[in-house]
Amino acid sequence: MTKLSFGAHPFLLGFEQLERLVERTAKSGAEGYPPYNIEAVTENAYRITLAVAGFREEDLSITVEDRQLVIRGRQADDSGERVFLHRGIAARAFQRSFVLADGVEVAGAGMEHGLLNIDLRRNVPETVVQTIRIGKGGAK
Repeated sequence: MTKLSFGAHPFLLGFEQLERLVERTAKSGAEGYPPYNIEAVTENAYRITLAVAGFREEDLSITVEDRQLVIRGRQADDSGERVFLHRGIAARAFQRSFVLADGVEVAGAGMEHGLLNIDLRRNVPETVVQTIRIGKGGAK
């Protein structure tokens, strides 16, 4: 008995990249830091909100790499200047990734009250109808 992979199903022509996308998403891990929300603002607009208390704007970077939104945070190490009796506020570096579908773009980002908001927009393509002419003897 052979196992058909998702991208190899006979009705899903050209979806091999979708299988790679699912594998990449599964490998990104389920680490819980920093916590985040994803909300649908409208039918074609989304907002990702990350709780980044203690990080400044210059400590954060947002990039899109191969359809993957990557948010990185790195705080300057100032632990030598302070003596902590208890350190409960996380001050560690992080990387959080989100895979973007085709047509989804980053519309902008902003930071307010320790929350990093990243707005996404889906561009909806126009429907194209193509008529294929049938010739004699098959495709050429």
